[in-house]
Amino acid sequence: MDERKRESIVAYLRRRMVEFGINPEDVATSIAADQERLRAVRFRDASGNTWDGKGAPPQWVVQATSAGQSLEHFAIDGASNRDAGKRTGADWRNDPFAGTRLATARTEGV
Repeated sequence: MDERKRESIVAYLRRRMVEFGINPEDVATSIAADQERLRAVRFRDASGNTWDGKGAPPQWVVQATSAGQSLEHFAIDGASNRDAGKRTGADWRNDPFAGTRLATARTEGV
């Protein structure tokens, strides 16, 4: 990006921050809080359950590892931008029952 374009964007952002009453300290505090929150969560399952890797593992980790799943399967990579508190749909890409009767069996009323 050339210097003039960069300065133009910075000036625009400063005007908008003044317009909305945002201080640079507010932005820095918000970024620091987001980074701390992302550092705290190290493992997440497809249902959105999280664990920071400290202390006793929660029940969902115990159940998954007892069933043979590796803890690394749940490790959050740096590219993940999911909200830790937001529950999402299940991730079926690594379903161990795919293609078996368990995956295709239907229950009544569902």
